Amino acid sequence: MTATADASPAIAPSVIAGLLLAARDQLLQLGLRSEDVERIVEKTGAARSSAYEAKVKLLATIPSLVRPVGRPPAPAAPPPAQVDAVTREVLRFVMDHPGCVHGGPQRRVYADSFRRLVLDLHQKHPDLDVEELARAVEVPLDTLRDWLRAPVPPEREPADSDPTAWKTSHLHIKTVLTAWERWEGGFVPFCEYVREHLRVPYGRTAIAAILEAHGVRLRKKREGRSPDESALREAFQTFFPGAQWVGDGTPLVVHLFGEAFTFNLELNVDARTGAFTGASIRDEEDSAALLEATADGKSTTGAAPLAELVDNRPSNLTSEVREALAADGTLLIPATRARPQNKGHVEGAFGLFQQRAPPLVLDGDTEREVARELLRLVVTTWARTLNHRPRADRGGKSRVELYGIEKPTPEQIQQARAALEERLRRQEAARRTLRARQDPEVRKLLAAAFAYLGFTDPGGQLLDAIARYPLVPVTNGIAIFESKRAARTLPPGVDARYLLGIVRNLSQEREAELISESMLRQRLELRDALFGPLAKRQKSLLVENPEAPSLLTKLVDEAIAATRSIDRLFWLCAVGDLFAKTPEPARPELYRLAARRLNTASSMPYGERLKAVRFIADKAFPLE
Repeated sequence: MTATADASPAIAPSVIAGLLLAARDQLLQLGLRSEDVERIVEKTGAARSSAYEAKVKLLATIPSLVRPVGRPPAPAAPPPAQVDAVTREVLRFVMDHPGCVHGGPQRRVYADSFRRLVLDLHQKHPDLDVEELARAVEVPLDTLRDWLRAPVPPEREPADSDPTAWKTSHLHIKTVLTAWERWEGGFVPFCEYVREHLRVPYGRTAIAAILEAHGVRLRKKREGRSPDESALREAFQTFFPGAQWVGDGTPLVVHLFGEAFTFNLELNVDARTGAFTGASIRDEEDSAALLEATADGKSTTGAAPLAELVDNRPSNLTSEVREALAADGTLLIPATRARPQNKGHVEGAFGLFQQRAPPLVLDGDTEREVARELLRLVVTTWARTLNHRPRADRGGKSRVELYGIEKPTPEQIQQARAALEERLRRQEAARRTLRARQDPEVRKLLAAAFAYLGFTDPGGQLLDAIARYPLVPVTNGIAIFESKRAARTLPPGVDARYLLGIVRNLSQEREAELISESMLRQRLELRDALFGPLAKRQKSLLVENPEAPSLLTKLVDEAIAATRSIDRLFWLCAVGDLFAKTPEPARPELYRLAARRLNTASSMPYGERLKAVRFIADKAFPLE
């Protein structure tokens, strides 16, 4: 007999080994006999790491091989006559407004005028559902739904140059200015249009300078950040080694066989010497982690500290932690808010670890506990190495030497304890005073919100911090937090401290709005010439648009198009006046109309859009 060559395609040994490893897992779950990993790797001749990589890829591919149960979807019905009419209207608009839609099949950028057109068509043709409208206007369904309900990320447009050198006598400059008058799209596609279609050899910086020099496009400037002056009042006070430890946690990831295991490294650092006194490796940053790190520090140094400084995480301030530390004579001191230097010792230690530790990627047969113990060994080795390394800034002495040199006298210990107790007493007295001054209605609202949001706040510090703000920003802050949680846009592991940040920002924003609104009202009362054209424009809109929805869209569009913040405030106040004259049952629908209009205005920065929506909400549904 003649031999027949095998015509099947060659399969890499790693793929075969990965297939067998995947099958082995299923056999073990079913209680069937299977080969061990070593024998599979040996017989196939594949590398262990390559086999596991192939296993992961195969398991990810298998679900796509099974077709869903049921018949294939029926072909779409022919579009109704309204769809054709909408499509023709969109086509005419795009032809009359070059640049209002820019990009290719993979990603398109839409101008605000085009988005407003689509919103108007949605109102004009209520019989068309969202899917039919999306097909008619050639906009992705998800994008259209976002326009109808949610904000769109702002388009970032660079504009930074000196415009003083540009003159209108140049032909290229005249070409750019003329094209910009008719342009409906964003700045970046306009620059591409000028270079590619108009053949003007200018870059973005030059085009931005031309437009700014002639006042047709102004730069968007970010608000500067000012330092928190209250955080700079006093330096961090230290006494002697062992007087005060600073504790904190940070997540660390160990990669084992392609699987990531996340642990919490809880670390204690002596405030005087910078020595690493104790550490703990656990799954979560909780009370047990803090107590375990403190116990490790006691075994390392031989004694507990006079005080333990921790951040305001609720798990650090539980009664369990307070009682355990008090048993050793250790005071539990929360870090002062808005003062990051309080924990600079331990934060710097985490930074050193990230710089010196290699990537924790492991291969080999192991379990989670082995990964945990290996991480513990790495942290211990790192800490001991740094503790015994001489420091040039401390006269060549190591952290261990510094920790043992200074021997406090009983008087020093007594003075340090008294100073730390006085600090804690002042904190508690200030907290009691703060609670007495706070609005009981705000505290009641927050208590209910903390309950249904599941916030943990053993000492009530976080509730105290939020309750010092007025009712409106607290209410809006709770609503924003709930919305973010429902939309799953909250960062992982956030607690009441995230709500505190939202309320703080809203309170500052509301104060600025009230000041600006007061200034605007005073100017209007004095008939400032600055608002003469705006008031005239408002009167003409009132005459031309007798119906509330039509008038509302015009006022909102004027607010969107405003280049000065005080002009925008004028039009938003006009919107507020319209709501004041509208019966309450009709306000929700008008509010939704205004919010959709603002949320689709990419020419406004995202933060400005949110501020405008909140401003209108306060006017339409006042709480105070």
